Amino acid sequence: MIKLKRVYERASKEDGLRILVERLWPRGLTKAQTGINLWLKEAAPSSELRKWFNHEPEKWDEFKKRYWSELKDKKETTKILKQHIKKSDVTFIYATRDDEHNNALALKEFLEKKWKL
Repeated sequence: MIKLKRVYERASKEDGLRILVERLWPRGLTKAQTGINLWLKEAAPSSELRKWFNHEPEKWDEFKKRYWSELKDKKETTKILKQHIKKSDVTFIYATRDDEHNNALALKEFLEKKWKL
C-alpha cells in the first residue's frame, strides 16, 4: 500500500517505510526530524519540469503527462520502489502544501496504474 504525507507532518508507525520523493531536501528540517528512511531523488520530476509546473493547478494534467513520461525512462528507480512496496507499506513524503497537485500523488497514480495496485 502506498500512502502520502507532507514532510512537516509527524511520522507514525502506520507510515511504514518513509520515502522522500523530492529532488530537494525540505528547508529547515534535519533527517532526524523527518523520520525519512530513504531519499529517492531520482523519483522526483526533473528540475526543468518542476520549475515549469510551479504548482499551478491548471497545469496539473500536462504535468502528470510529462512526469509519467520521465518515469517511464527511470526503470531502476521504479524497480527499487516496487521492491519496497512489495515488502511493506510505504509512505511517499512530499514538501509542497498542495495535497491535490504534487509529484508524490502523481507518482502514486503512475505506479498504481503501471502495476495495477
